[in-house]
Amino acid sequence: MPKTAKPSVKKSVRQAQDKAIKSTDKPVKSVAKKAEKPTKKSSVKKVADPVVPAPSEEKMQVIEEYQVKPGDTGSPEVQVALLSKRIDTLIGHLKGNPSDNHSRRGLLGIVSKRRRLLNYLEKKDKKRYTEIVKKVGLSK
Repeated sequence: MPKTAKPSVKKSVRQAQDKAIKSTDKPVKSVAKKAEKPTKKSSVKKVADPVVPAPSEEKMQVIEEYQVKPGDTGSPEVQVALLSKRIDTLIGHLKGNPSDNHSRRGLLGIVSKRRRLLNYLEKKDKKRYTEIVKKVGLSK
């Protein structure tokens, strides 16, 4: 059987390895170099704090209207109001684009998050729950 070109390729690889061994005086396992890990000094970089953009005017109006105390942005009332605003926007989008199933799935996630917040608020403080439901205009 005649030999194929593969043995000659193996010979050239072997020759390259032999050259590498002679030039560095260290055993080389393969011709391909592995990516060297950077030293700790060069890899440790201080990352600046991410710049968070300011909320939009619409969002600021909703926050100011529903906040419990000045500077409040995370209370359940504010979160429910912001989610309701997003839900209204998405519903308008879906009326114009009825086959946008990705947005429809996002809408369902937002609705369920609002529902969980309302359930939490109902368990925690019934009075605050009824106030936010009336204020936002929800049916329950």
